[in-house]
Amino acid sequence: QVEPVESGGGLVQAGGSLRLSCAASGRTFSSYDMGWFRQAPGKEREFVAGLRWSAEYYADSVKGRFTISRDNAKTTVYLQMNSLKPEDTAVYYCAAKRAYSGSYYNAQHYDYWGQGTQVTVSS
Repeated sequence: QVEPVESGGGLVQAGGSLRLSCAASGRTFSSYDMGWFRQAPGKEREFVAGLRWSAEYYADSVKGRFTISRDNAKTTVYLQMNSLKPEDTAVYYCAAKRAYSGSYYNAQHYDYWGQGTQVTVSS
């Protein structure tokens, strides 16, 4: 079991950068695939990025701008967000699913979720 806790959200101007962190407590952190999702007001939660060891997966809307990484020693996952756009404004959630189970892109396949952190990009 892991318990994700996000941090690093905030207000940034368009074109700026933010780095989100997800501290996931639990002894079996390395056994989980990690993902980032986001949800804007009035919209469904959508996949942003996923990571299994060195394999990275991204939504088309963030490819080339966002980078997901993990530090197993620190049981932490990061989402580096560059060239931010107003349409990136959302609550960002960190999630964990058991390795090799389900799809990275489907929120329903994730077992554990953080509370979310707000990212607001002003134009």
